[in-house]
Amino acid sequence: MAKLVSKVYGDALMEAALEGQKVDALYEEAKALAGIWEENRPLAALLDNPKVVKEEKLELLERIFQGRLSPDMLGFLTTVVEKGRHKEIPSILEYFISQVKEFKKIGTADVASAVSLSDAQKAQVKERLLATTSYVEFEIHYTVDPSLIGGMVIRIGDRVVDSSIKTQLYELQKELAKIQLA
Repeated sequence: MAKLVSKVYGDALMEAALEGQKVDALYEEAKALAGIWEENRPLAALLDNPKVVKEEKLELLERIFQGRLSPDMLGFLTTVVEKGRHKEIPSILEYFISQVKEFKKIGTADVASAVSLSDAQKAQVKERLLATTSYVEFEIHYTVDPSLIGGMVIRIGDRVVDSSIKTQLYELQKELAKIQLA
């Protein structure tokens, strides 16, 4: 159900952004707002409190974000709270951000390597990803996983490229287990 709610509201925000030609502005605001929501748990808790009536919640949002958010984003937040969907705000923003990234052809990749990569190696990875995908830009999140032994694992959405030595050893082990000695 939560996925459906985030899709409906996220699609509506995307449609408004496209119609008003404000995709970039609303994208930046959504990223900032998602960060605020994540860092500021008391705000979410206050909106979740059943003792705080809807009018007070709306007034609170108005006081906090008036002049800091565009009228479009503030109106969006107000609508979400009015409809009682304030718990879904983080997932709605996450969905909207992913929609904008797809629209702008910005890919997101998770790269795990056995050792920390140098800036030159990171540039090579990014260059290779841009050359082999339809994306025009990438946001790459790097992690170090010593259990890989060597090589790297790259995840883009549901696609995985695993060139780690750990996986190669595992595959070799499976192949050797199939061999029967006479």
